[in-house]
Amino acid sequence: MALIELRKPYLLFVGAAGSPLDAKTAAGVAYWRPENCRAQLRLSEKAVDLGFPDMTVKDAAAAGCTTFVMGLAPVGGKLPDSWISLCVEVLESGMDIASGLHARLAEVPAIAEAAERSGCRVFDVREPPPDLPCGTGRKRSGKRLLTVGTDCCVGKMFSALAIDAELRRRGVKSTFRATGQTGILIQGSGLAVDAVVSDFLSGAVEVLAPENEADHWDVIEGQGSLFHPAYAAVSLGLLHGAQADTLVLCHELGRTDIDGDYDDYPIPDLEEVIATNLTLARRTNRNATLAGFSVNSSNLGEAQAMAAMAELEDLHNVPVVDPVRTGVAKLVDNLK
Repeated sequence: MALIELRKPYLLFVGAAGSPLDAKTAAGVAYWRPENCRAQLRLSEKAVDLGFPDMTVKDAAAAGCTTFVMGLAPVGGKLPDSWISLCVEVLESGMDIASGLHARLAEVPAIAEAAERSGCRVFDVREPPPDLPCGTGRKRSGKRLLTVGTDCCVGKMFSALAIDAELRRRGVKSTFRATGQTGILIQGSGLAVDAVVSDFLSGAVEVLAPENEADHWDVIEGQGSLFHPAYAAVSLGLLHGAQADTLVLCHELGRTDIDGDYDDYPIPDLEEVIATNLTLARRTNRNATLAGFSVNSSNLGEAQAMAAMAELEDLHNVPVVDPVRTGVAKLVDNLK
């Protein structure tokens, strides 16, 4: 079964975005996979500069770019008409298009016709592959780590990427397994699990992280939280399909309520989060453990953050890291 696999190198589309946050997908690809990027396309000189040469579509194709990465989402989720003509130009230049937008580019008639004429591909990365199987729960070879969270947007993708990078830096066999659109565009492959029909979610994760060498780590990007009233289902499917040997709990220090319009749902006690995740993970891997915490401490000063992390270590007897402030070496030291 074919998962999304993007050709490299990339032309990153920044549009007129004024900051890395406005073009967070392109910025994420540039940060984590600069070796896969060759050029950027900006529609304004005031647009954020990701540090790659500015090129037109024609120049980028001549320079060997093979995939145009839609690196931002337009306001309101609509595709501007000018972007449609740009996509047509991209395809006719010989490049594929990769997009994480909710809107399906392949369903836009002018884009679909250009793809057919050129023989190039349009990857709507939120579109899962067909014929995904149900989960089997059967044990498979290799090692697996899954990032889980107390909430959404607490650093599960960033933590997984940092752990994978540290493992590979040490010469350990490791693959980051992307489960969301931004992670897929960073890695160049993966499967957007929140777009999978629920009956096939755990099976999709088994496909994403298949049998592997005994000493190889699959570092699987988590999604949502078991404690989120809207997104717990995808978190449970990931837990069961991953058959993770170990979990890394991601948490934003100081956050008190579930993100979004969920003021009636406080962030649960961390002991409850650990126990619930391990209990459910052990449904398909009875030996699942907690490797440690990866926290986002950006809303705290240095001294306050380090004190809070030390307190968590003392309470839970596992390593606590902030991938930005401390790196993840101490957590990777605890992987077995």
